[in-house]
This record gives sequence, C-alpha cells and structure tokens, in this order.
Amino acid sequence: MRWLIAFLGVAILAGVAAFVMTTPAGNGSPTAGSSSLAASPSSSSPSASAAPSVPVPEVTEFTDPCGTFDTTMRWPYAITGYWLIPTADHCTWRRQFGAIHEVGGDTVIRIGWGLQARNVDDDGRILDGDGNVDARYEPCEEDGVPCALAAENDLRAANPGNRVSWTFVYRTDEAFGPGLFRCPEFERKIVTEKTVFYRIVAPDDGTDDPSCSNIRARGRGYHVILVAAAHEDSLTELLDLGDRFGVKVYPALPLAPRDPAQKTRAAKQGTDTLTTLTRRIMQDYGARFQDRESLGGFYQPFELQMREMKYLGDSDSDHPTLRVYASQHEIVEQEMPGRPVLVSPYLDARKERPFSATPKQVAKGFEALARTGVGIIAPQDSRGTGKVGLFWPDQREDEVDERLRSVVDEKTNGDAYHGSTRDYYREMSLARTRMVEQGFNVQLWANVEAFEPTGEERCAAGSDRGRTDKERLDTAVAQVGRYVSKIVSYMWSDFYTCGSPSLAEEIARDHDRPIAADAIRMQRDIQDGVEIRGYNIPMGSKVTLTWKGQKEPHVVDVAGVNLTEPPPDLPVRMSTAWIPFDWSKVPDDTWVQVSVAGADGRAATEPLHVRVRV
Repeated sequence: MRWLIAFLGVAILAGVAAFVMTTPAGNGSPTAGSSSLAASPSSSSPSASAAPSVPVPEVTEFTDPCGTFDTTMRWPYAITGYWLIPTADHCTWRRQFGAIHEVGGDTVIRIGWGLQARNVDDDGRILDGDGNVDARYEPCEEDGVPCALAAENDLRAANPGNRVSWTFVYRTDEAFGPGLFRCPEFERKIVTEKTVFYRIVAPDDGTDDPSCSNIRARGRGYHVILVAAAHEDSLTELLDLGDRFGVKVYPALPLAPRDPAQKTRAAKQGTDTLTTLTRRIMQDYGARFQDRESLGGFYQPFELQMREMKYLGDSDSDHPTLRVYASQHEIVEQEMPGRPVLVSPYLDARKERPFSATPKQVAKGFEALARTGVGIIAPQDSRGTGKVGLFWPDQREDEVDERLRSVVDEKTNGDAYHGSTRDYYREMSLARTRMVEQGFNVQLWANVEAFEPTGEERCAAGSDRGRTDKERLDTAVAQVGRYVSKIVSYMWSDFYTCGSPSLAEEIARDHDRPIAADAIRMQRDIQDGVEIRGYNIPMGSKVTLTWKGQKEPHVVDVAGVNLTEPPPDLPVRMSTAWIPFDWSKVPDDTWVQVSVAGADGRAATEPLHVRVRV
C-alpha cells in the first residue's frame, strides 16, 4: 500500500569544516477511482541499477475517444511515483496518468495478482477456496470438456504414464501473445465471450522443457496452469500512456502462492510452477516489449517484513520468500535484462511486538534482499499503518502523534518505537552502500504511505485506513531525507483522489512549499555556514535557526543555491541552499532546529533537527 534519489554514502565535499554536523536519523487493495484533478482540455503544454531513463512526453496535447488531454507537468512535487490499480474504465486510466503526471509523477507501479493452487471436482471443474465451482474459470471449456480435464486428457493420450499432479490458476487483465507457449500442441488459447483463457502445461519438477518431445517420450507428472485473461491487453495500453506522459510503468510479477501454515511467507511447494509462469510471461514480454522505453522494470508484489533475514543463495536455511524472490528475479534478468525488479517490504518498529525489528536488524534484511538480485528496494515508511513514527532523536520523550494512538496507545515516541523513520532509512542507506561496494547494483527508494491508520474519512472500500494531508506527506519526505534516491507512494487510487479537497488537489495548491530534508556544516572560503538540501528553497528564502538557551531566533537569507557539485543519487528536484552561520554560537551537543521559509512566507511544515559535535 502503496513511489527522488539521495543516499547516505555521500562523498565529503571539499569545503566541509573539521566539525561534523550530524543530522538525526533520526495493507488490502483499495479500488481505483478517477482523479479529481482533470487536465484542462484546452491547455498546452537510478544510477546504480542502470534502469532506462525517464521517457519524454511525445506531444503536449492529443485526442482520443476519452477526449483531449494535455501532458503538461503543472505542479511538480517531491513524490514522483505512485501505485495504481487500473480499472475497467480505460478513460479512468488516462485521467489517472494525466493527474499523476501533473503533480510531477514519472513512475507508475501497478498492483498484480497471485498464482493459486486449486482443487478440481470429479468433472474437472476448478473449485474455489470454499469447495464450490469457481465461476471465473467455469466458462473455460474445450468441446464441452472443462479445460483442466481437457489438458489432462491430452497429456494421457500422448503417453498413458502422464498425470496432472496439481492445477494452478492465475487471473490478469492482460492479454498475451504466442510467446507464452512452449508446446502449442498441448498449450492453447481458449476464447470465450468475456474472458480469454490460456492453458499451460509444464513438468511438475520445474524443468519446463523447450519442446513437446518429452510429453510423448516418457510418462511423468505435470502441472496445469489456467490463466484467466482479457481480450485487450492492459499493459500495452499502460505503456502507450507511459509514452504519452513520459511515465515509466512497472507491471507486477505473478504473486507467489502463500504458505498455508504461515501466510506471511511464500509457499516453497509452488516455487517451480511460479518460476515457470514467470518465465513464460517474461518471454512473451521480451517478444513484445523489449524495446518499449516506458517499461521501467517489474514490481515484486509479495510483501514481507523488512527484518534480519538470511539469503546466501545456496542454503536450505535461506528465507523461503527470498528464495522465491531470487527465482523470479533470475528469470527477469535472463529474459528482460536491464529492467530492474522493485520490492517494497514494510517496516515495524513497535517495541511491544515481538516480531518488530530495530534499524540495524532492518539493515541486515536490506543486505539479504539485495542478494536476491532486486534492483530497487523501496521500503514502506509504515507511518500510514502506525508501525513507525515520524520524529527526531530529541523528540523521543514527546508523546506520539495523536493519529497513531489507535496503534501504539498513549506513549512517548521512545517507548512506542525502536526508532523513527529517519533512523531506519539512514541504516538502510549504509547497508545499500556496503552492497554496492560488493557489486550489487541496488537502489534505495522510499515508499511513503499516503493514509492514516484510522480516520473518519475513509478512502478505500473495506478498509479502515483514513485520509491524510499534505502536511504529513511533507514531514515524511523530510524524514527520509537524503538517504533515498527516489520517493514513491502507496497509493494513488483512492488515497490521493478521495475527499474534498483531495490530497492531489492539496498538492497542486501547495506543491512548491519548501521542504528541508538535510543539513550539513559547510564552509565557503573562510566563512562558516550550513548547506541545506531539500525542495523549493530558491534565492529569497529565509532560514531560521533556534536552540535551547538562545535569546532570540537567528534569521538569515539564503546566500546561494546549488553552489557545490551535488552528492550522487539525490532525488529529482532536490537542490541545495547555503547560508552563512557562525557555529561557535551554538553550545556543543545542542540540538538546533532549522526552519526554512520561501520568499512568499510559506514555511516548511517540518524543521530539521541537527546538532554539532566536536
């Protein structure tokens, strides 16, 4: 549920003083809705991963059956990517892409579906989890015979020793080409009025023969996979929209079956079949989309908690979900090289929970994830679910945000959580640096959750998650700071589009408010000062520094913008501003609040909390 590029491994700049300023480092699928930000019909217009560059919109205005839309980016914000659920209304997709791009989005990550093992009845019909005939797959018949049984009959006719050891189903709103099949004689496309089914057969040992010869040569066990798909391909349409709006699309990989005994983990028994389906889909994508610039990579939708985990790639003690990750990611690298896989695990910092994890334990989990071959790790900041809080180290004795008390009760930040959002992303950025040094090309993004644990204004049907506001989003952006290279958000529909004004409308009205994300002590020539990294801090901005024991706040104008070579991997739109300031005025080990206001007087909603140590 459901996004920018800066990492902690920043090289020390030449002008940094001898002193070091340490900055504190501090789930359900809602239905998609149309954006409340409609484009005006008459208006005109990641370094280590080697991911393709962001495409440039082809035109500023175009017309199709959904009407005329322009592709102008009107209100660019710090968040540049969003999760999205495409709907049955294709004009809604257009409005969503247009609205996302208007507020600066260049990335869309879409939700996917899971592979499921299913029982069949004596007539060969697919059963649902309650043991009833599944209406979704019931229309799949071949000459009056249910598709699963027809597949088994064909396999046995080829060799009496063949048998179907298990049947799997997978649903999607995509349509596939012939690249999905290895053996058209036994695999086929079945077209019905509403649904197109694809029948796939593969050895149950995961070998997935390249031809049909072994089906007749020797009897063995097979898995049948029935895919319920669409007449028209949603991914083609999403990529076309991506080309139009200059947006990268990350379609979801097939979701692994869950372990019945521990549903938070992927089932080991389904790994071979999942690998086969993933390989077939990637081969089909390779035939059709290899050269599509708007295909940014792929999203791994199996969610897991970021905590200390083991994955070495050669041990039965490796985390079972990470084994599944590695299996799928290897296929992606083989069939679609250069397209990174994105994962978005969640954090849990609640001290009262035995399964929660400290920032350093989470960093170990980051390293294990990187070893599976993922290209982008975008941890959920988990503020929306209340599993992590947004606070600075000198606020550990403050009471938790009122909106979090339904999750952690009335406690101080320090009693409720092992650490803050900033603590976790700082440690993960250090882990990322270590993994890059070992040859793992992995990026660290942040997934900012755009909702509250509860709320009177609920945005998603069947969920208690409540609407949040831009002020809280700005705070989350400040907390992830310089540690990430991109900020994405779960999710556009419906959390950005519900309410009046909607969150998207709030962003449009206030997109250029300053956000200070980081500060370091930096000299220019012989003058002491501070370099602030953040968003929307141009010349004319003012910085106010306050600390305990100070007679009155110190206010200073921004003296220069982007005066130094920026550190590598800063998020898009992040810039630097420098102010002169004599740090000898501040007592050692004192926390200083750094507040930024624009020339129009609008102040950042969250001041930085920093301190200087000898």
